[in-house]
Amino acid sequence: MTELPLSDVRVLDLSRLLPGGFASLLLADLGADVIKVEDTGMGDYVRWAPPLYGDDAQQPLGTRSALYLSLNRGKRSIRLDLKSEAGRDAFLRLAEGADVVLESFRPGVLDKLGAGYEQLRERNPKLIYCAITGYGLDGPNTSRAGHDINYSALNGLLGLTGAADGPPVSSAGQIADLGGGGLMATFGILAALHERHRSGEGQLVDVSMTDGALSWLAMVAAAFLRDGRVPKRGSEMLNGGVACYLPYACADGWVSCGALEPKFWQAFCSGVERPDLLEHQFAAPGSAGHGAVAEVFAARTRAEWANFNDEHDCCIEPVLDLGEALDSELVRAREMVVEVEQPELGPVRLLGHPVKLSRTPADPTRPAPALGEHTERVLEGAGFSAEEIGSLLESGAIGGLNSRAEQEPFFS
Repeated sequence: MTELPLSDVRVLDLSRLLPGGFASLLLADLGADVIKVEDTGMGDYVRWAPPLYGDDAQQPLGTRSALYLSLNRGKRSIRLDLKSEAGRDAFLRLAEGADVVLESFRPGVLDKLGAGYEQLRERNPKLIYCAITGYGLDGPNTSRAGHDINYSALNGLLGLTGAADGPPVSSAGQIADLGGGGLMATFGILAALHERHRSGEGQLVDVSMTDGALSWLAMVAAAFLRDGRVPKRGSEMLNGGVACYLPYACADGWVSCGALEPKFWQAFCSGVERPDLLEHQFAAPGSAGHGAVAEVFAARTRAEWANFNDEHDCCIEPVLDLGEALDSELVRAREMVVEVEQPELGPVRLLGHPVKLSRTPADPTRPAPALGEHTERVLEGAGFSAEEIGSLLESGAIGGLNSRAEQEPFFS
């Protein structure tokens, strides 16, 4: 089997929930040894999201959540109590042999525990330390709590999303969490690892989910920064302001029209034998021109429009629900749904890895770990003796495999 591209990279992942979990998932699929550092209680909250199967299913603790499985395949799990001196010292020893530490606490939390960037850098000057936060490690909002909707609200993204005469609408995909946090963290970590080959030194990677999602507004922000015009929700070229770039109701659902370039709009108008619509390419929603275009779309089904696009090549596609999308020929051909053999669960279907490498492709088929499944193995690999591991287990500074819940789940 071809060696995966990041098989020589070890990541200690202290993050919980979505942004950090997604970042380390991308790294794990590419072969990184991602060690999921969880607490000695319930571990990552995402383990306790709604179960993948029924409540009566006989599964190991914290591995029946579909959300957990989707974010944590291919990782190893250890349990450490970082609030105890022995647990913190064990983590510091592990960091000496790590390439990356990833965390998503509020700024300063790990510093107070004696396990922040400066303390870790003393032990391992080559360490890449990535902190994913809502608002960054400096600035006026460092101590504020938040979620995806808040970050998108403060960077202008939420205010630009939705119909012109309606309320702001959150995206079904968490743009700030995944795009602004997870993707930017992965990008920053890989950049820092590459630079380390040149300098031999690690560095701090400061990822703000607000900053990261703001960068997704590159085009509309550029226009504002050039001439000072504030873009409006549902009124710009790419967010609902022109007839050629909108979803339309059809006979049995919705279709998307992306005929932005003149050649595509001309192909559409020619195909429906409506040359009178050529002048209405950029008509505003609610106008007579837009109404005329809407009438044309309403007359055919999604399948008919898909066939029409096959013939005329004008950027018209059906709007699929998620079930239709995941079962589509496109998703199957691109291997964007994979099957993972999860211990005690059997085969579980999850989303595949989005980046296709020709020579060293990702492996998104390794299972997710049970809580604390690899604690003793990881410590042994880091040079801890059997006596040291036994003492840490007895003191509660570390925890091994936990097969039964000790508390009420975080999510109910």
